Amino acid sequence: MGGKDIGGATAKGGRGKPKSAKSVSRSSKAGLQFPVGRIARFLKSGKYAERVGAGAPVYLSAVLEYLAAEVLELAGNAARDNKKNRIVPRHIQLAVRNDEELSKLLGQVTIANGGVLPNIHQTLLPKKQGGGKGDIGSASQEF
Repeated sequence: MGGKDIGGATAKGGRGKPKSAKSVSRSSKAGLQFPVGRIARFLKSGKYAERVGAGAPVYLSAVLEYLAAEVLELAGNAARDNKKNRIVPRHIQLAVRNDEELSKLLGQVTIANGGVLPNIHQTLLPKKQGGGKGDIGSASQEF
């Protein structure tokens, strides 16, 4: 029939995608690990707006991926400091609460099994004995 494919998917021209072409995900096009297509679907089904632009799910995926990488890096450091190979919620809590910006972002968030930051109020600590010049901290020297 003139050498043209009936489906309209020839090697050159034609409408639509060629049948033999391998599909490339929008995440890999953007160089991301987070799913652009799934986030686009959630943005559409969430009814945040009537229409969703093509760049919005890519941008949101990139932001979420960055935040996840930041938290995971800090939590991994906290796990290594505690001589552990596995990140547990306690490490995430320590990572988030010790970082000023993440702590502000997640200020109203409770992390299950996270615990609290180790902190003893100054008034509860034992009093310094003696107001002498440069004493090293041995209270038994005073008579």
